[in-house]
Amino acid sequence: MKRELHAEWTKLRTMSGSGRLPLAAVLTVVLTVALSAAASAAVTCPAIGCDQDPVRLSLTGVHLGQAAVAMLAVLAIGGEYGTGMIRTTFTAMPRRAVALSAKAAVLAGGTLAVGTVAVLGSVLAGRLILPGGGFVPAHGFPPLSPADGPTLRAALGSVLYLVLVALLSLGVAAAVRDAAAAIGTVLGLLYVFPLVILMVSDPAWQLRLWQVSPLNAGLAIQSTTPLPLSPGAGLAVVAAWAAAALLTGGLLLRLRDA
Repeated sequence: MKRELHAEWTKLRTMSGSGRLPLAAVLTVVLTVALSAAASAAVTCPAIGCDQDPVRLSLTGVHLGQAAVAMLAVLAIGGEYGTGMIRTTFTAMPRRAVALSAKAAVLAGGTLAVGTVAVLGSVLAGRLILPGGGFVPAHGFPPLSPADGPTLRAALGSVLYLVLVALLSLGVAAAVRDAAAAIGTVLGLLYVFPLVILMVSDPAWQLRLWQVSPLNAGLAIQSTTPLPLSPGAGLAVVAAWAAAALLTGGLLLRLRDA
């Protein structure tokens, strides 16, 4: 497995088709922090109080940063199918399940590091910006701090959510083998599915669909106020999506020719 991990790390850093780690890392951090800062600056809390969740506000950028994470994960294997490099990969690493596991491990580690920087940057932006909008101790909002239990849980959960999005995207790309189709599928699942849920007229079905939506369920971890799904259960939903995608992708890798 050590050889496979080294090979995948080298490819992720250097190959023109999938080696976009530096760009994706910068893009993830910039998009996440920029949107979080904009969201924090756009909301105010008057002296009479408000019902805003400052922790969730400061982590709004994860909604956008996940797109960069998903695209990198898709290109990690979809780019190889596009260039034909996948044949070389499977010739050098004939155990396809091991090759996919190595890709998953490298992506998870990279996303963990990048996601941590992006999330901490977002919390810092919220700490600096939110007080200017009235989120001050006098209104019942102490400064955001990673040392605070709910803030720490939301921050760590957001990083884990990004890792799960990367694994989900890798599994989808392994299954469909086309980068454009995989990106469309993942982004549709993350961004379009929640919008479709809003069009469902039956409240009971709307709630059920909300609870299985990767975006809605996964980002429940950011909320410090009660939601229809607990933070842990929400991440479990995303983990189930990621596991199903990876298992399906791994099975199809073994059954189909490269």
